[in-house]
Amino acid sequence: MIRRLAPAIALLGVGLLAGPAEAFCGFYVAGADAKLYNDATLVVLMRDGTRTVLAMQNDYRGPPEDFALVIPVPAVLQEGDVKTLPNAVFERVDKLAAPRLVEYWERDPCAPIQPRSREDKLQMAGSSGVLGVMSSSELGVTVEAEFAVGEYEIVVLSATQSTGLDTWLRQERYNIPTDAEPLLRPYVQSGMKFFVAKVDVEKVKFEDGRATLSPLRFHYDSPEFSLPVRLGLINANGPQDLLIHVLARNQRYEVANYPNVTIPTNLDLAENAKDEFGKFYVALFDHTLAQHPGAVVTEYSWAASSCDPCPEPPLTPAELSLLGADVLPGHVEPPAEPEYGPLDGWSSLASVEFVLTRLHARYDRSSLGEDLVFEAAPPIFGGREVKQRDGELERGATERPGGFNNFQARYVIRHPFSSSEDCDAARNYRQTLRQRQEREAQTVVQLTGWDLQEINRKINFTPETSVLWRRRLCP
Repeated sequence: MIRRLAPAIALLGVGLLAGPAEAFCGFYVAGADAKLYNDATLVVLMRDGTRTVLAMQNDYRGPPEDFALVIPVPAVLQEGDVKTLPNAVFERVDKLAAPRLVEYWERDPCAPIQPRSREDKLQMAGSSGVLGVMSSSELGVTVEAEFAVGEYEIVVLSATQSTGLDTWLRQERYNIPTDAEPLLRPYVQSGMKFFVAKVDVEKVKFEDGRATLSPLRFHYDSPEFSLPVRLGLINANGPQDLLIHVLARNQRYEVANYPNVTIPTNLDLAENAKDEFGKFYVALFDHTLAQHPGAVVTEYSWAASSCDPCPEPPLTPAELSLLGADVLPGHVEPPAEPEYGPLDGWSSLASVEFVLTRLHARYDRSSLGEDLVFEAAPPIFGGREVKQRDGELERGATERPGGFNNFQARYVIRHPFSSSEDCDAARNYRQTLRQRQEREAQTVVQLTGWDLQEINRKINFTPETSVLWRRRLCP
């Protein structure tokens, strides 16, 4: 959540496969989106050349008159560079890129395998006071631009000294924390400008007695692609989660100045995982960070025009324009949106070039010393229902230079088929199913730190004499 200031950026703000990959052939069950984290900030960035578009969702929970947002930017922004966005587009991005749980119902192993139809393939279910008032010039502060956008009153400032900027913000009744000045200092010294927003209370909308603030979007040009996060540490009351979504043409991004790690993926879970998926994923993420302290975790990298499985349709050209494509170099207005069937045609030629990458960072006041700087990274794949030459599903992420990005955090429930019939395949499987279930439980223990006995109590282990059969659903 954002308390006074947005805690994350504000006060600122190839392996060889046994066969071709196929479309998802199970059911989407659940996702691990931003709602899992009490103190999460959702950011969407677009990057093309030197143009950066930054959009952020303000989940502010205090009185609207106390809201203040200060973001260092490399250039003076004008009114045409800033706009408000609907919350719905952030919910779309979050859900599409969030870790996902899917489930399969396995078929009779003794029945002949029939080619699946296209329809089968597509089925899916308070401020400190100051003594006296000093002028802007005395404080070394210059108001470079001033305008209103939606419910926000915005000024763009330049400053020659951080103490003067701190004093000016307090004099103008911006509700900034008492220890902001040391974190303002490096931005002032590097010549950054400051995008400052507060709220016109008369324009604020309320839902259930709570003020709802529109997301903000603005763009600028700079050779460096970065996200200023250090000032957000001022309000960090414990760990903060930052969910960064980067949209770029044919390009995945990762951080250049912190370790990078991909989330473990393609894990088979017990059938009761549907009720505990959020708890499982939080434990998996926590354990991943414990093994890789200070790392930024890649949870998703996929073409924005497609998904597999799809929790809902991919981003449309109109949504990409809303998020910033309309101000990127060479932008062409998209045509009228086509009508989409349940899953048929869930791909937009106009958006096929964009790659959506989700990076998940967690930090507190002691763990993040630098702003996040991004760099281009090679395509990766992983988290699909694709078996490798050894017969095992692909695990983790594999780089694929020159290829496509197909990586997602995907977790699977496989419901065994129960039958009284017998065949060579079923007899062969009876000898291995129990061992496989035990191995899967061990994998979950290794990747979450959970207790093995507790996990085993929740698994409906198949007796070795059973004719239950577990096989890959997608032939």
